[in-house]
Amino acid sequence: MIAEAQDVENKVRNGRYLCRACNGKLVDEKTGEMKGFLDKAPNASEGLAIDGPSAGLPLPTSELVGEEAVRNEIWACLMQEKVSKIGVWGMGGVGKTTIMKHIHNDLLKQQRFERVIWVTISKEFNVMKVQDDIAAALKLKEDWPREGDKLRRAAILSEILKKVGKHVLILDDVWDEVSLEEVGIPEPSDSNGCKLVLTTRSEHVFKYMGCTVIKVKPLSAQQALTLFLSKVGPNIVQNQTLMPILRLVVEECAGLPLTIVVIAGTLRGEDDPLIWKNTLRELKERIGKVQEGEDKVIESLKVSFNHLKDEKMKHCFLHCALYPEDFGIEKHGLIDSWIEEGFIDDMSTRQETKDKGHVILKKLEDNCLLEKVSSVTVKMHDAVRDMALSITRMNPRYCRRTL
Repeated sequence: MIAEAQDVENKVRNGRYLCRACNGKLVDEKTGEMKGFLDKAPNASEGLAIDGPSAGLPLPTSELVGEEAVRNEIWACLMQEKVSKIGVWGMGGVGKTTIMKHIHNDLLKQQRFERVIWVTISKEFNVMKVQDDIAAALKLKEDWPREGDKLRRAAILSEILKKVGKHVLILDDVWDEVSLEEVGIPEPSDSNGCKLVLTTRSEHVFKYMGCTVIKVKPLSAQQALTLFLSKVGPNIVQNQTLMPILRLVVEECAGLPLTIVVIAGTLRGEDDPLIWKNTLRELKERIGKVQEGEDKVIESLKVSFNHLKDEKMKHCFLHCALYPEDFGIEKHGLIDSWIEEGFIDDMSTRQETKDKGHVILKKLEDNCLLEKVSSVTVKMHDAVRDMALSITRMNPRYCRRTL
C-alpha cells in the first residue's frame, strides 16, 4: 500500500496527471483529481502547503513596504496576556500572509513561546489535513496515527499541544469558521499562555472565532509608489518622462501589494511610453467592468498575463493553476510536465528543451506570476491562481484536451 501511494505521489509530482482542460468543469475535475491523488500519498500533508507547517525554522518572505504599523499593532496584541485570539482581516492581495510570515520569524527570534506553528488552511478546509500539518510541525511523524477517526486524532493532538506549553498557532487563509475542538486545538487563554492567530478575508470568520480584530488596509499612495518603484527597475525609476503615467498606473493598483508587485514585474525595465499607456488603459477597462473588490484584483492581474508575449508561455503559466491551492511546485517536475504537454518546442536535445523550460520559469518568476519558495520549488499566490482559472474557463483556446 505504501509503495502504491508513493507511486501516485511521484506521478503527481512529475506532472503525469496534469492536463489542459476543455472547459471550466474539467479544470475543476482535474484539480480535484490531483488533490485526491495527493491525499492518498504518505507525504501529502507536507506537499499541499510548502509554506505551511513550521518546526521552528524561518519562513521565506519578502521585504515589507509601508506595512510596519500594522505589523507592530499585531505584535503588540500578541504580547498582551489578556488577548488570546487575533484575527488579521483584509481583502485578498492586501498583504496579510506576508505580514504574518514576518511576525512568525520574529517570534522564533524572541523565544518567548515554546513553539510557533504555521498552517495554511485555504478554501478547501480539511480537518485531518490540518491535524497532520500541526503534527508534522511538532515532529510527530513516527507516532502520529496517519489514519483513524478524526475524534481520536483530535484527542491525541489536544493532549500533545497541552504538553508543549505556551505556543502560537497561526492559521493562514481561513475561509470559513473552524471548530478548535474538532481539530484538537486547546482553547487559547491567558491562563495557558497560548495564542491563536488567523488571517482571513471574511468578517464572519473572526466574529465566529471570537478574535480581537486587526484590519490590514491598502497602502497609502506614497507607500504604494515606493513599493512599485522598488520592483520596476532602476532604469524606470530614473526615467522622469515616464513618471506621470507611472503614478497613474500605481493609482489603478488600489494600494494592494500583490497587484502592485505583479504589475511592476510586468513593466520591469520597459521604457516605451506607449506600452505604459496601453497598460494603464487596459487596467482602467478591466477594473471598470466589475464591482466587487476581489474581482477587481483578478481583473487587474489579467493585465500581467496579457503581457506574456509568447502563447506557449501563457499555456505554461495556466498549467500551474491545476496544482492544488498553496501547493509547493517542484521546478524540475513542472518543466517535465510542460514538455510532456507540448508547451515547449522540441530542441536538439532533451537538455536544451529543459533549459528553455527554465527560461520560461524564470520569466514567470520575474513577472511575479509565480513565487519562489526555495531553490527547487515555486508556488502560485491564491489570487493569481484564481485569475489563471478564470482565464482557462473563459477562453477555449487555452483548453485543448491532452490525450
